[in-house]
Amino acid sequence: MLDILIIGGGPIGLACGLAAQKSGLNFLIVEKGCLVNSLFNYPSTMTFFSTSEKLEIGGIPFVTTSNKPNRNEALEYYRRVATSNNLPVNLFEEVTGLEKIDDTFRVTTSKSVYLAKNVILSTGFYDIAVHLDIPGEDLPKVKHYYKDPHYYAMQKVVVVGSSNSAIDVALETYRKGAEVTLVIRGEEVSHRVKYWVRPDIINRIKEGSIKAYFNSNLKAIRSHEVDIETPEGLVTIPNDFVMAMTGYRPNFEFLKKLGITLTNDKFIPQYNPETMETNIAGLYLAGVVCGGLDTHLWFIENSRIHADMILNDIMAKNAVE
Repeated sequence: MLDILIIGGGPIGLACGLAAQKSGLNFLIVEKGCLVNSLFNYPSTMTFFSTSEKLEIGGIPFVTTSNKPNRNEALEYYRRVATSNNLPVNLFEEVTGLEKIDDTFRVTTSKSVYLAKNVILSTGFYDIAVHLDIPGEDLPKVKHYYKDPHYYAMQKVVVVGSSNSAIDVALETYRKGAEVTLVIRGEEVSHRVKYWVRPDIINRIKEGSIKAYFNSNLKAIRSHEVDIETPEGLVTIPNDFVMAMTGYRPNFEFLKKLGITLTNDKFIPQYNPETMETNIAGLYLAGVVCGGLDTHLWFIENSRIHADMILNDIMAKNAVE
């Protein structure tokens, strides 16, 4: 019998593990992929918007040589946090079922079955891409995840989106020799784009190095071309790859299956903002999963406090018992 089972081995899941360890509780972290799986799937060249101290968990210093750490530095930091603190983490073990029997959770995974008094769900949102739902989106040339710009050298690339991921892809592939076309639904590049990157993309568009269609939508994808709906009408251009950087979302079906109540509009799960406990007693949420479709609401720096909030509530209940 575990005091706590933590689902998700990302930065916030690890933060919950550190808090549980500090409280002397018996716990386990299960992660369906590698350690901090979502960060591993970030582009290899990615630099964080946040400074290193805002990415720290458990009061453990995150020392970097630059003001803003990159992906590889973050992977190294969180791995060291997990190993040096001997956190019990089962990797490549996916949760397939969860039910509550009386006051005990029975959690089924791809490898075992666990019993726990409390469950913390810290599953992030990077696993499910938001699809365009247009003809041809299932072609192999369409990518919702991006790793390295070299792959797209000397290719005609259409990038859909205007936030950080889309703009990073557009600039990096352009600088590796790709012919880049941006398709942006709004009238300008998003103001959420990192402040040191936004002027770069605006200048590349102005000089014509990167073609951008504003107030436009990708309408169809074919093997060697795409259709773009623009204010001036339908435009067809030759194309080798489509990078659909349209965002990601939590696994709402899994949340519903667990019995967590979601709002009708943005699918925001119900939880107590002071304790992070859901409508199911003993089941807590931590991290970006709390934001529903609004994935820009929670980040590592402002959700790492969830760990202490949850453990304070669990310890308070234990004291009463």
